[in-house]
Amino acid sequence: MTSVPDDLERLWTPHRMAYIKEDRAGDHDEPTGCPFCRAPGLPEEDSLVVARGTLVYAVLNLYPYNPGHLMVVPYRHIADYTDLTDGETAEVASFTQAAMRTVRKVSGAHGFNLGMNQGAVAGAGIAAHLHQHIVPRWGGDTNFMPVVGRTKVLPQLLTDTRKLLAEAWPA
Repeated sequence: MTSVPDDLERLWTPHRMAYIKEDRAGDHDEPTGCPFCRAPGLPEEDSLVVARGTLVYAVLNLYPYNPGHLMVVPYRHIADYTDLTDGETAEVASFTQAAMRTVRKVSGAHGFNLGMNQGAVAGAGIAAHLHQHIVPRWGGDTNFMPVVGRTKVLPQLLTDTRKLLAEAWPA
């Protein structure tokens, strides 16, 4: 019952409503409806692209699990890891290494979670366009907020994080 006080203090995060209300079931199957296909054509400040390679790019996650949560994304609109060319596979790997080194340099991350969710049933929010997550981790970074409040507290704006990482990314 909402009218009975439960002695809990509430931390409201109304900015998350944009994510909740977003039509994530949109037509990501087509490049024109895919945010990963659109991002490279936008200015870095708008797209949150940190670094660009020949076949892939690194971009901050708009809804990060932790500060500095990056994704490595091929420019080519493909869904499955087995469809990557040898060149794309190599550049995904080298960009993942560069992302880890850069995040360590900028923020002193203690560890990382790396991964790809292949298909909607595996948890991919945008299953039609392959992307690898690089999530920095620190000792004690999981506290009561995500467990009790289902809220992540991020200490830095995404645009500030993008600038730090882009400036530190190896040339």
